[in-house]
Amino acid sequence: MELDTTTQAELIRVAHLLADTARPETLRLFRSVDLVADDKGPGAFDPVTAADRAAEQAMRTVLARERPDDAILGEEFGHAAGTSGLTWVLDPIDGTRGYMSGTPTWGVLVAVSDENGPLFGLIDQPYIGERFVGGLGQAELAGPHGTQPLRTRQGSDLAGATLLTTFPELGTPDEMRAFQAVSARARLTRYGMDCYAYALVAAGQVDLVIEAGLNPYDIHAPIAVIQAAGGIVTSWTGGPAHDGGRVIAAANPTVHAAALAVLQDTLHE
Repeated sequence: MELDTTTQAELIRVAHLLADTARPETLRLFRSVDLVADDKGPGAFDPVTAADRAAEQAMRTVLARERPDDAILGEEFGHAAGTSGLTWVLDPIDGTRGYMSGTPTWGVLVAVSDENGPLFGLIDQPYIGERFVGGLGQAELAGPHGTQPLRTRQGSDLAGATLLTTFPELGTPDEMRAFQAVSARARLTRYGMDCYAYALVAAGQVDLVIEAGLNPYDIHAPIAVIQAAGGIVTSWTGGPAHDGGRVIAAANPTVHAAALAVLQDTLHE
């Protein structure tokens, strides 16, 4: 979708407004003795808290006022139809397991997308106060240490790569085996980083994130941020990733191609 500069600026403004609105809702219960997590189930533990619901509802209230013609897709309250051709994709707390554990690796994900995928997105970490944004000509991190451009690592290869993931929390045994094959070839693997892992790819700190079992609201914002910073986000077959499922995010084409080849070869053994 072609957007004029006025519309682009408006979408960026609203995206930041949504993240600003969600911040206090998420912080109210973070590291609080009053935090209670319900299990959405069935299957593996899938927690949701009052903060998840309150943050998404607050963002939907803003959109009803600021962008009433746009559609919404949110983790907690599903899909609301629109007529503009644009959809706001919201994950009020990506990484609720981390949130309830007190680790600052969760975040608020906001993206605005058309039928081809995300146009602009942000990853906001309220407790640290960092906001990673990408798309519509922007790629930057704003936080306690100021504002700086985002740029992925461009010289890394798989042998020297740092790999982040939520495995083994998500994924099938076959997917786990494929992930482990990549991990065995990388220099360092770290686990349980939630959406902050994608932010670190965009910031040039790590080289790869490999996950499976994702939903669209998990990945739209990270796609926008990483691509704007010079990285690549695809499915495990190399196609578009905005529908979720099996996703690989890479800092550069070299590390992406090498990891993708290992994933595909292992799955087809």
